[in-house]
Amino acid sequence: MNKDESKAVREILDELSATSHVQVRSSTELAARVSEAAEDEDEKRIGNGQGPLRRRTDYKAVRNGPRSLTLTPWQIIHAIGLGAAAARQGAGRGLAEHWGSLRYNQALEANQGNYLQLSSEGRDLLRFYKATQSGEIGTGFASLLAEELVRSRYPDHSVSVIPADVALKAGWTLRSASGTGTRPEPLQRRPHFFVEAWQPGQPSKVLLLSSKGTHSSVHQVHKQLSTASAHVESVHIGPYGTVPYLLIGTEIPKRESLALHILEAEGTTILRPSGAASEADLDLALAQENRMADAVRHTDQKGTTIPGFQVLPESFAWFSIVLARAEAATLTAFTGGGKPTAQYLTKEQGRRHFQHDVHANTGRMRDAEHRIHGIDFVGTDHIYRLNGTRVEAFSGLQRSLYTYLHHGRVNEYRRGVHAQRGQWPGRSTSGRWNAVSIRADGTVMAIRLQDE
Repeated sequence: MNKDESKAVREILDELSATSHVQVRSSTELAARVSEAAEDEDEKRIGNGQGPLRRRTDYKAVRNGPRSLTLTPWQIIHAIGLGAAAARQGAGRGLAEHWGSLRYNQALEANQGNYLQLSSEGRDLLRFYKATQSGEIGTGFASLLAEELVRSRYPDHSVSVIPADVALKAGWTLRSASGTGTRPEPLQRRPHFFVEAWQPGQPSKVLLLSSKGTHSSVHQVHKQLSTASAHVESVHIGPYGTVPYLLIGTEIPKRESLALHILEAEGTTILRPSGAASEADLDLALAQENRMADAVRHTDQKGTTIPGFQVLPESFAWFSIVLARAEAATLTAFTGGGKPTAQYLTKEQGRRHFQHDVHANTGRMRDAEHRIHGIDFVGTDHIYRLNGTRVEAFSGLQRSLYTYLHHGRVNEYRRGVHAQRGQWPGRSTSGRWNAVSIRADGTVMAIRLQDE
C-alpha cells in the first residue's frame, strides 16, 4: 500500500466523522413563495390544455422547528443507504445497489464556518449525476430532519421513517395493469416517506413526508416544494385532506453551504383501530391486497370519488402492520437482505427479489459480525478500493434486535428497540473504525481502512 495514498484516504474517512451544521429555514415568506410557484405552474398547465394539479394548500411555517441540524456526513450516508435498502431500484440487487450511498464518501465537506457544502469531488459529479445526487442527498437530509422534528414533539415515542412506495404496494398496484401505460396523474405523484411516531402496544401517529433536492437556486426550491404539495395530496389517512405532512427541500449550491427548507401542515392522525378491535399484531404476515386507488372527497355534503390512496379507520390496524413490516424489511435489507427480508414483503413489494440469500454478484450476506462501542452487530461488509486503497464498509443491526427480526418477531423488535431509546452511543468513531453512525433503530454503518 502506498503510504501517501493511505494517508490521503484516511483523511477522507476521518472527514466523514467530522461534525458540521446545516441551516434549516422555514417562514411565512417561504410558504407564500411556494404558493406563488404553484399558481405559476398551474397557469402554464392550463395554457397547455392541462388542468391544475391537485395539491394540499394548508402548509405553513414549521412551529418550533430547529434552526439547524448538527450531524456528520457519515450519518447522511447512513440515512441514504437505509432509505434505499428495500426500495428495489433495480432488478438485480447486487453490491452496487446495496452500497449505493458510498458514492457520496467524498461529496460533502465542512466550510470555514463549519457548515456542510459540496466538496470539489461533489461538484465534479454534477456533470454526470446531478439529478441523482440532488435527489438522494435530499432524501437523506429530509429523513434526518423529519426524525428530529417528530421526535422533539413526541419525546416518549420512537420514530420510524418508512419508504412510502414500499408500504403502499402492500395494498395497491402503483403501476398500470400492463406495466407500460400511464395511470391518472395523482397516482403517479406520491409522498416519499411515512413518518411514524409509535410506542409498543399503542396506536401510532403518522404523517407524510415529501422531499426534494436541487443544485439550482432557491427559486427552484420554491417550485419543487409546490410540486411536493401535489405528492402529499395523493395519500389520505382517515378523512380526505386531514393527514399532516412535511415538505422538505434541500438546496445544494455549488460553492455555498447547504440549506434545508421546510413547511408543514399541522395535525395529528392516530391509527386507532375502529370499533372494539384490539391493537394490531405486527407479527401477522400480510397477504397482497388489491385495493381500489380511490379517495372520497366531501364537497357540499356530497362525497366525490377521485383517484388517490385512502386508508379509512376500519383499515387502521391493517395499515399499522403494513408500516411496521415495511420498516422491518428495510432493516433486514440493510443488513444483507435474503429470506429474512422476503418474509416481510408481499409479491408487489418485491418479495421475489429477496427470496434467495445471495444477491447478484456477491458471496455470502449477513456473514459479518463486529463489536462497535461495546455493542455486538450482525450484518454485511464490503471490501472495495477508494482511490486505490482498500476500505471496509459495514452495515448491520444490533445482535438481539436482528435475532428478533430474523425470526419474524416484529413485536419483540419494537419493544426491544423502544426500551433502548436514548441509550445508543453518539460517538462518531470507534477504535479502528474511522467513521461510525448508530441510529435509534439499532442499525450501524461503519467504515475503515483495510490492511493489505
